[in-house]
Amino acid sequence: MKRLLVAILVILLLVLQYRLWFSDGGLVKMWQLSEALEVQKQENARLLERNRALEAEVIDLKQGLQAIEERARTELGMVKKDETFFQIIDEPKTAEAGQ
Repeated sequence: MKRLLVAILVILLLVLQYRLWFSDGGLVKMWQLSEALEVQKQENARLLERNRALEAEVIDLKQGLQAIEERARTELGMVKKDETFFQIIDEPKTAEAGQ
């Protein structure tokens, strides 16, 4: 009778251990979710930093004329009155020129 009781308890322990380690809510799944959480935290930190930089740029564009002038010059090629614009174009390198 004791052997049967011990065998039942061992089988029950094995079943519970299996569920603890390998079921959907088990430790393996918990470790995977912990790793995914760390990756997401890093991504969130990167995006938060990007958002702060964009927010600072928006504030600068709303308040300061220097940022608007810089954007107009670099992106639109605008120049002030009485300024001369010079554009330097490099000639494309060909494979024959190097030989």
